[in-house]
Amino acid sequence: MTGTLATVLVTDGDQRAALAVVRSLGRAGYRVYVCASRPRSLAGASRHAEDEAMVADPLADPERFAQDVRALVARWIVSALIPISDASLLALLPHRAELTGVLMPVPDESAVRRISDKATLLDVASRTGIAIPQQRVAADSDALAVLAREIAYPVVLKPARSVGEHAGHRAKLIVRHAATARELERARREFGAAAYPLLVQQRIVGPGVGIFLLVWNGETLATFAHRRIREKPPAGGVSVYRESIAADPELVRRSRALLDAFGWCGVAMVEYKVDERTGTPYLMEVNGRFWGSLQLAIDAGVDFPVLLMHAALGEHRPPVAPYRTGVRSRWFWGDVDHLLARLRRSSDALSLPPGAPGRWRALRDFLTVRRGVDRGEIFRVGDPRPFFRETVQWFLATFR
Repeated sequence: MTGTLATVLVTDGDQRAALAVVRSLGRAGYRVYVCASRPRSLAGASRHAEDEAMVADPLADPERFAQDVRALVARWIVSALIPISDASLLALLPHRAELTGVLMPVPDESAVRRISDKATLLDVASRTGIAIPQQRVAADSDALAVLAREIAYPVVLKPARSVGEHAGHRAKLIVRHAATARELERARREFGAAAYPLLVQQRIVGPGVGIFLLVWNGETLATFAHRRIREKPPAGGVSVYRESIAADPELVRRSRALLDAFGWCGVAMVEYKVDERTGTPYLMEVNGRFWGSLQLAIDAGVDFPVLLMHAALGEHRPPVAPYRTGVRSRWFWGDVDHLLARLRRSSDALSLPPGAPGRWRALRDFLTVRRGVDRGEIFRVGDPRPFFRETVQWFLATFR
């Protein structure tokens, strides 16, 4: 089932989402190629990848990255391009008009930039009736130093954008936690200028819930939801173990209204934290691209990559039927990193909330395998090479 498009180029081959996209589209009959900023990428190892190539790093050299991608489009006669990371999106969208005849099923640059700006996103969310954490905004390092004396702890420090830009340079930015003024001061010294404006938010303690949508031309074509069970780093980050759950209709409605406010057309993950005391879901962020845990949605019955291609090609399909709940997906080496962090560092050092499970509980949970429920995210019997490649890279990175 290839429609009129037969050849797809997927960027960021080291990303788990890229592997899920390659496997999905390859099984559906598309010819799929992969590029990454280093040789021997995760997705490039899949038997569903026709070939892989090395390109410039979209963060370090976005212009060279765009040139490299255009060269691959010509070389492989690519008819559809799927950027995976924020950095790739930001590098390619300004050159969209130059990719003549190549379908890139993502919103326009303005919508992507606006929804990626957490300050703008949270402002729009509050006006659409979605709860947001209490927060202050620090415009620069000096402003953050002033806030350190005025706020109540603990707090979460979030750069307004996941990819910061300053003086012509881009950098991947991370979220930090601070339980005391001393910890905030340490973070302030480590944040560069690209991290500002910085959101200083009330910390919400509770489970993470993701609402995943495919919206195309005003119609919701697919919906999915999961809850996070374990993350890396343990206090909050990417999910390493998660479970498909029934999507709360009200949360889906609010999420769709939020995307509509940005004129969204494509896939998106709307992430919430549900306050364990009140049950209120607070918006954390929106990822306007394929997300790291994409394989879980596919395993549960919502094949977002294929559905996105159908929509982009104008192939009308009815909205996806209910998916399977209770399916769990585990990123093995990410879960190992979670366990090692729990065993090596104290709860305070990891900024874990009060009542977090202890080390032995963490070890027991890691060793527990639920037959018929748990699925490996990377390892697949019919496509094992990505897991073997990732294993080698994990050992090299951990013990070098």
